Amino acid sequence: MMQFVPHSTPKDTGWIEVIAGCMFSGKTEELIRRLRRAKIAKQSVKVFKPVIDNRYSKDEIVSHSEQSLPSVIVKEPEEILELAKDAQVVGIDEAQFFSNDLVDVVNKLADDGKRVIIAGLDQDYAGKPFEPIPQLLAIAEYITKTLAICVVCGNPADRTQRTIKSEDRVLVGATDSYEARCRKCHYIP
Repeated sequence: MMQFVPHSTPKDTGWIEVIAGCMFSGKTEELIRRLRRAKIAKQSVKVFKPVIDNRYSKDEIVSHSEQSLPSVIVKEPEEILELAKDAQVVGIDEAQFFSNDLVDVVNKLADDGKRVIIAGLDQDYAGKPFEPIPQLLAIAEYITKTLAICVVCGNPADRTQRTIKSEDRVLVGATDSYEARCRKCHYIP
């Protein structure tokens, strides 16, 4: 995982961090790591996930490696503004399942002095940019691109291969429906 580490942490301002990559690349794991560190530093943390993500838990964000943190389920990004009012640090998982309205919400949170950490898929199963992640990458102060390992050849993987038949862009699943693949081994079903 390649990551820019700032020489100093911003003070008296908010900022946006985006953790993007394919499935099984450790995005949620990295989000949880950052949020736990903020809690250790006695910062007020609020974590959110979209209602559609019910794979492992209804009220927690959960990584594929079974790490978890309590979270609040929201239908629309605008709900986060009110629910995160008292938080210093805001975590948002599975951002690709939210509408592009998330971009304005995240900007408002950062403008209000909050540290906002977002994790999500940057590409869909066809290898196309998965909104709103590209827009969030454009406004983020810090970006982390995570890579998995291709299950076919072992190369670094940055694509999500759908392994079941469906033409729906959004299909919630895990190892039952997806694999990490490299550029060479990925194909559009």
